[in-house]
Amino acid sequence: MEQKSAIILGATGLTGSILLNRLVDDDRYRKVKVFSRNHVKRKHEKIEEYLIDLFELEQFGELFKADEVFCCIGSTQKKTPDNDTYRMVDFGIPATAAKLSKHNKIETFQVISAMGADEDSRIFYNRIKGEMEGAVMDQKIKNTYILRPSLIGGNRDENRPFEFIWKKIMNFGDHLLVGKLKKYRSIHPETIVDAMVFLANNEYKSGKIQNDEIKTIAAKETGNND
Repeated sequence: MEQKSAIILGATGLTGSILLNRLVDDDRYRKVKVFSRNHVKRKHEKIEEYLIDLFELEQFGELFKADEVFCCIGSTQKKTPDNDTYRMVDFGIPATAAKLSKHNKIETFQVISAMGADEDSRIFYNRIKGEMEGAVMDQKIKNTYILRPSLIGGNRDENRPFEFIWKKIMNFGDHLLVGKLKKYRSIHPETIVDAMVFLANNEYKSGKIQNDEIKTIAAKETGNND
């Protein structure tokens, strides 16, 4: 079996750090490139770190080469209150990564978006996510997967008080969301990672993948179909 290489953007974040550990421990991968402002916590010979300003990612095109790209970049308006900076993070970095992937003939590109992403939305957050999705799809990368999770559970290093409170509510209320409302249930970051790993290593139709479908795909990876 020929081993692969992967690039992760956002490997210091909640979902990205879990993904990094999964790929490092996966025998199908020989190298995992990480582009980030800060060092990752995991140390391993497979990991190749590039400490850069992600707003200048385009300048590192020669290094941006692998078999697959996983973009787990994301911010919040509380953490990044300036709308221009927020757009540079949630739109600019994924869009640039997709351009570099296309230019370097990388055939698999995955990016975490959000439920409700819509380029015509009046809600700034949803609109930026929707515009990002459009920019990524415009590159027409062979295997493009845009994951649209609901609220992501788990514990972050950073302080997000509103999100913490909402997660507590969702942990209690998820079981009340049934029928058509089931799609709004929260999702664990490990579930997103399971889905991303499956998509990277199996045939699956390209496109936008909603919260429920993420969970279904993850079950294929873990063999848990409960």
